[in-house]
Amino acid sequence: MIAEARNPIIRWEWVVDEWDQIRAAITEHLTLTVLAMLLGIVVSAVLAAVALRFRWTMTPITATTSLIYTLPSVALFALLAPVFGNLALTTAVIPLAGYTLLILVTNTVAGFQAVPKSVRDAADGMGLTPTRRVLSVELPLAMPYIMTGVRIATVSTVGLVTVAAIIGQGGLGRLIFNGLSRAFWTPMTVGAGLSIILALTLDAILLGIAALVTPWTRRKAAT
Repeated sequence: MIAEARNPIIRWEWVVDEWDQIRAAITEHLTLTVLAMLLGIVVSAVLAAVALRFRWTMTPITATTSLIYTLPSVALFALLAPVFGNLALTTAVIPLAGYTLLILVTNTVAGFQAVPKSVRDAADGMGLTPTRRVLSVELPLAMPYIMTGVRIATVSTVGLVTVAAIIGQGGLGRLIFNGLSRAFWTPMTVGAGLSIILALTLDAILLGIAALVTPWTRRKAAT
């Protein structure tokens, strides 16, 4: 009981004294998440486009992204550290982006495949070029699937960023590892709590964006 009193779950005076460190960790965590998601979205868009254009590539693309997704994150960070450097931003961003590909590619492909053939035929009948049909007709209809994938991938990335602390790029994960290594619960509690809050906040923001870009889904749900 005495030990617990001396080492509580959270010491608010530590939070006040170390606020600059906490704020820097939040910024780093958010930066890594955003960079990984942007890279993942770009790469997954290319892969999805290839899979939709050449259907035979869907199996190897899915197999490759699945393999990346199943690789232990600690091992992947460790393998890339000697290549890019232990503290390099690239060492963290590349694996984090790789883990988003399976979710983003499958959801993007599923979204475009869900577009009814009659809609495509109607767009062709209106004289739309293939590029314009994709951008103005198919992409908006596929957007609910795509945004769902982005939301899932973002929340997963927020959690995986904490593991990057093993190479010095973990954002809030460094607070967690710091607390665990010293059996000092306050940094661990702060890091874990803020990671959860960050994930929920980003998910709520993306949910709002999804509602803005797909207003017809709200009208459909209301009827």
